[in-house]
Amino acid sequence: MKRAIITSALPYANGEIHLGHVASTYLPADITTRFLKMTGTEAYYICASDDYGTPILIQAEKEKKTPEEYVKFWNKRDYDDFTAFGIDFDLFYRTSSPENIAFVQETFKKLMQNGHIYEQEIIQFYCKFDKKFLPDRYVIGRCPYCKAEEQYSDLCEKCGRVPEEIEEPKCSICKNPPTKEKTKHYFFKLTNFVAELNQWLDADSHLQKDVKKYVQNWIKDGLVDWDITRDISWGVPIPLDAAKGQVFYGWFDNHLAYISTALKFLEGKGLDGKEFWNSADSYHFIGKDIVYHHYLFLPAMRIGIKKEFKLPDYIPTRGHLMLQSKKISKSRNWYIGLKDFLQLYPADYLRFYLTMITPYSQDDLNFDWDEFAARINSELIGNIGNFVNRALGFTKKSTGGTIPSADILDSADTEAQDKIKKLAGDLTLLMEENHLDRALKKIIEFSAHFNQYFQKKEPWKGGSGTNNCIFISVNAVRSIAISLYPFLPESSQKIWTQLGMQGKASEQKWESMSEILIEKGHALGEVSPLFKKVEPADIQAQKSKLGQ
Repeated sequence: MKRAIITSALPYANGEIHLGHVASTYLPADITTRFLKMTGTEAYYICASDDYGTPILIQAEKEKKTPEEYVKFWNKRDYDDFTAFGIDFDLFYRTSSPENIAFVQETFKKLMQNGHIYEQEIIQFYCKFDKKFLPDRYVIGRCPYCKAEEQYSDLCEKCGRVPEEIEEPKCSICKNPPTKEKTKHYFFKLTNFVAELNQWLDADSHLQKDVKKYVQNWIKDGLVDWDITRDISWGVPIPLDAAKGQVFYGWFDNHLAYISTALKFLEGKGLDGKEFWNSADSYHFIGKDIVYHHYLFLPAMRIGIKKEFKLPDYIPTRGHLMLQSKKISKSRNWYIGLKDFLQLYPADYLRFYLTMITPYSQDDLNFDWDEFAARINSELIGNIGNFVNRALGFTKKSTGGTIPSADILDSADTEAQDKIKKLAGDLTLLMEENHLDRALKKIIEFSAHFNQYFQKKEPWKGGSGTNNCIFISVNAVRSIAISLYPFLPESSQKIWTQLGMQGKASEQKWESMSEILIEKGHALGEVSPLFKKVEPADIQAQKSKLGQ
């Protein structure tokens, strides 16, 4: 049996999940996991909240909470929001777990033993006004590479690179220029891994070509050793007497939670966690802003502990979601919270729209309220919903919901059956290549064909081809129910129930969507419209909230 471990970028435990978060990472990861499970793969989707960092420490102080209390709240809130959206984690844990702390400290010791860690006195930014050393996220300035202003000192969100030193730095708390003070830090020797990183990038055919080229150019320009120490109290403690009071940089510990969380889950099932990890295909779903970390830092650390845990096989990377053609910004209140959206529309509406507009590339995408309404009304409701209700509703009306036997097939019937028989193969290739948007569009094309087939056969006239039309159309609805499950799990199960099928749509084998398994004499369940139209007045109300 094939095995797979799926992870996605860890949500920072410092605020609500919004639409930009789910589009590039969590939704594609969830769809892929559901697909793999239906193909018989032993697949598990693992995630955790990213609990450490100065922003969390500062915000907890403002709210008069301990950091532990603060991240506990957001861990639960994020999990609840994800669950309401249909994201089905096998385990959603936390980077502050005892298991991850122990695993991070153990990894550090192994890297040190293998000669990949060194100590060095550094000059660090210090704010005399706030009387504290300033970790990366509290130093902002101009990116030395692309010259973008107001960027963090550890990551330029515009070009995706990690600056060696930010230009014109200032404290993000008080906006005053910081001074520089001496302190001792530990560094991870990223420069040790140039040859092995290039070898991995050249050899792994599953990695996106455009992203690989991007990263190889960074390596060619020269890598920089990473300062993995932070002078704050909230983080994974560095396990050395000389580093008392210091913690690891968040990007040292957080991606190790992919492994530690997977081990906790797998060993809880009585499995050998390390053996499973190393025998499984591993997927890390990310947005393009953290390519540097996942293509350089993450593999280098695993190489540094002698590949005790295998490197990722797939790192599906997608672009950022814009909102009404403008960059999402929580600080400027230009975003839509996931929880707020789900109070307006069903989760499957959002899953459908985001999948349709999110290609497998680093290209940015755009959430537009008018386009959302148009796609839901015309493609989800007018196409898929229309065919399902049409086929099942007519069957209930004309035969009482009992499927008749088929007669001799004509050319239209044969073509329709061939469409059913080819569907699984057509979709599988696209799903395996992570072109989820194309796969969903293929399902829409399938439904559109059957709408035309039904119209052409005119079963309401009671002609000789009526039984064939009902028989084939109902089987096509079954195919739609199975194929839609990874994308729209709730709607898929509704269709399955209306078909009068036993069990759950999720329990069906993926390939079975291309089989004719509903036979004569089968009785349908209760039939009703699947979806409700998105009204223009409601869309205008949402645009007005954004000032449009």
